Amino acid sequence: MVIDTFRIARKSDADVLANLVNGAYRPQTGEAGWTHEAHLVTGKRTHIGHITQLLNRPDAVILVGLASSEIVACALVEKTGASSHIGMLAVHPKRQGLGLGKQMLAHAEKYAHTFFGAETYVLQVISARPELIAFYQRQGYAPTGETRAFPHSADVGEPIAPDLGILIMEKSASTPSKSSGAQTTAHQDMSAIT
Repeated sequence: MVIDTFRIARKSDADVLANLVNGAYRPQTGEAGWTHEAHLVTGKRTHIGHITQLLNRPDAVILVGLASSEIVACALVEKTGASSHIGMLAVHPKRQGLGLGKQMLAHAEKYAHTFFGAETYVLQVISARPELIAFYQRQGYAPTGETRAFPHSADVGEPIAPDLGILIMEKSASTPSKSSGAQTTAHQDMSAIT
């Protein structure tokens, strides 16, 4: 399966995006894909108000990936100087393990480089997620050695373990992804999403 269309999220997508992100990160019992963190953090990962705020920011964009006109993946790209933070990477739990996350991430990187002039891509991962850290390493990211405390004030849920931390990972815009396959589709003509 491939993502056949990428576009910038619209305000009318806010409800769908909140459900997609919460389903990927904090699913209901029995609905979990491999990327969830419900065993580490309680509460919702995001809400419609938060999505709407992000959509209104001039230095940020939420990109969506569609398969047969259904939103199946998303990623947040934020400009931070010469870097871009990529976050909120989510794939619908029933579509995980099919390469859509790789496609969405590659597209987010391309957007960051093309429209925000990013020289590096930065992302944050819960330190107790070795399988997710390994996924990002396969895409060319490396831990910077920097860790941060869990962002309690960000309204992204509460950690179950009090010492849960955030690992910072980074990738140069000139570093190709290490994974094979599914990259061609993600690097389609950028004019289609402006």
